[in-house]
Amino acid sequence: MSDTENRTFEVALQELEEHVRRLDSGELPLEESLQTFESGVKLVRECSELLDGAEQRITELTDAPIEGEAKS
Repeated sequence: MSDTENRTFEVALQELEEHVRRLDSGELPLEESLQTFESGVKLVRECSELLDGAEQRITELTDAPIEGEAKS
C-alpha cells in the first residue's frame, strides 16, 4: 500500500497548504518550484477524490431507509 492510500483528507490538505506556503515564499529554485507544484496538483486531486468518497457515503446514508419505516 502506498502512502497516499493511507493518507487522510486532513493530512493531505495540510501537506497541500505547506506546498502553497513554500511556493508563495518565492524562495524555491525553478525546478523545485515545478516539482512542488506538480506534487500539489496530485494532492488537490487526492483531496477531491477523498471528498467525493465522503459525499457518496453521506448520500448513501441519507438515501437509505431507516429500519422500521416503510419506503415511500
